[in-house]
Amino acid sequence: MSEARPKVLSVATALPPHRVGQSEVKDFARGMFSEVFRDMERLTPIFDNVHVENRFFCVPLEWFEQDHTFPEKNALYVEHAWSLSEKAARRAMDRAGVRPDEIGAIFFVSTTGLSTPSLDSKLIFALGLSEHTRRVPIWGLGCAAGAAGISRAAEYATLYPDQKVLLVAVELSGLTFQRGDRSKSNLISTSLFADGAAAVVLGTGTGPEILGSHSTTWPGTEDVMGWDLIETGLKVQLSKSVPTIVRERLRDNLQDACDSLKLDFADLEHFILHPGGAKVLDAFEEVLGLAPGALTFSRSVLRDFGNMSSVTVLFILERFLESNEYEPGDLGVLSAMGPGFSAEHVFFRC
Repeated sequence: MSEARPKVLSVATALPPHRVGQSEVKDFARGMFSEVFRDMERLTPIFDNVHVENRFFCVPLEWFEQDHTFPEKNALYVEHAWSLSEKAARRAMDRAGVRPDEIGAIFFVSTTGLSTPSLDSKLIFALGLSEHTRRVPIWGLGCAAGAAGISRAAEYATLYPDQKVLLVAVELSGLTFQRGDRSKSNLISTSLFADGAAAVVLGTGTGPEILGSHSTTWPGTEDVMGWDLIETGLKVQLSKSVPTIVRERLRDNLQDACDSLKLDFADLEHFILHPGGAKVLDAFEEVLGLAPGALTFSRSVLRDFGNMSSVTVLFILERFLESNEYEPGDLGVLSAMGPGFSAEHVFFRC
């Protein structure tokens, strides 16, 4: 069995057609939430403070003004998640110069809709992959799934170095919007979440080398983030404690991750971090000893696309690799936190 480390051969992304500016969403939220929050004008700065300027959705803004059943929402999820996944996957394979018959496995991560069979079954034939391609759908990891997906895909690629591995992530967070939910959690999610898809090809070749990964799920934190399944679909569960968890636990957790792989924390030069929100990025910079605003790629993706859950960290990875702002041999980490409450770290060398 070969222990050759897999490389990130390509990253590609795809966006749905409806671009919505944050000022439009603020006006929409003002109309929807003002009947519950009499101090709504005091709350609307949330939409500015999250530092999101634009987002993309698979449905127009008018769609959110009406109530929708869970079956209706989920049918839209299957339709649009499938389309976006195919676009991202094709782009990633083209960028890597990988033929369909070279793909030995497809890892598919998503948490914002349901489909059985999982959508990777359709992707196999749409992309011309072998009918014997191994399928590994992963559901429920939320924002952490992009990092976890790279980790699991890299582990497979290590075991089967003669094959290429395709990771596809897609999230349609907009479709989980609950018009009847007037909670502050829903107000915050309305200011942040968006839709998108991304794909990564891993295997032997040229690109950042995956050195290993580290996973943590902390006890007693199950209620920090997740979904409640109600009659109208997935209702967001979101605690304001995430920045606090980052400040209290991330630095030590990342140190433990480095130690587990015999890496020196001080050698880390590049941080590809999922932006749960602007306050979370502030907390990341604080505990990592970075200058305020130093996480430029994370902040720019949050600004341009919002929080796309698992997909976001892959958008950041794509932007980082396209920047060429790194040197061969540089050490980096790709990290995301999500339901559990959990953290996923993937280390790479440029």
